[in-house]
Formats: sequence, C-alpha cells, structure tokens
Amino acid sequence: QVQLAESGGGLVQAGGSLTLSCASSRRTFSSYAVGWFRQAPGKEREFLATISGSGGSTYYAEIAESVKGRFTISRERAKNTVYLQMNSLKPEDAALYYCAAAPGGRSRYPDDYEYWGQGTQVTVSS
Repeated sequence: QVQLAESGGGLVQAGGSLTLSCASSRRTFSSYAVGWFRQAPGKEREFLATISGSGGSTYYAEIAESVKGRFTISRERAKNTVYLQMNSLKPEDAALYYCAAAPGGRSRYPDDYEYWGQGTQVTVSS
C-alpha cells in the first residue's frame, strides 16, 4: 500500500503561483511513476503531467495548451516527494488537484494509477 498526501493548495490571485507536493512515507514510492490530475466541479478528471520513478522522464497532457509552459512536474527522490509547480494561474485552473502513483510507468490514463491521494484544493481569484 502506498499512501499519498498532497499539500500546497490554497487561494491565490490570478497570475500567481503555487507549488503542490505529493509525498509518501513508503520507500517503494520511488519506484512508481506519479501523475497529477485535477477535477473541477461538474467536470471529468483531467490529466496534467506525469513523471517516471527515476524522475528522468516527464510527459505533459497534449491537450493542455492551457497548462503547457505554466506547469512543471518534478521529483525529489531523497524526500519521496513529487511536485507540481504552477505559474501564471488562471481562474479556470481552480480545481481539486490529485496525485497518483502507477506501478507500470508513466501514463495519462487514470485507470493505470493504483494509488491516489485525497486531493488538495486550488482556488484562483480573478
């Protein structure tokens, strides 16, 4: 069992930045690919980015012109933590942000992720 805990969400003004963290106490976490997703009320869960267990490979949502260049995923294996740096935030970025761990490598599909955190809320004021 890999338990994940997101943190770093909150209220920010449009144009501001937040860094979300996804941490696990399990050492095996470093062998999992980790993805970030978000879900706004009334909308489907949306894939944002994923990073390999080594941290050497990343993949961002192809459709995400809205996040491309603004969001960056990274990993600090020594701290068992994956980050999502979000810059130039817009009101439409407001959502519940989730991290998830996949044993089979990077994926954009939620079904490939075995473990999920509870989510951290991001609110962006205009």
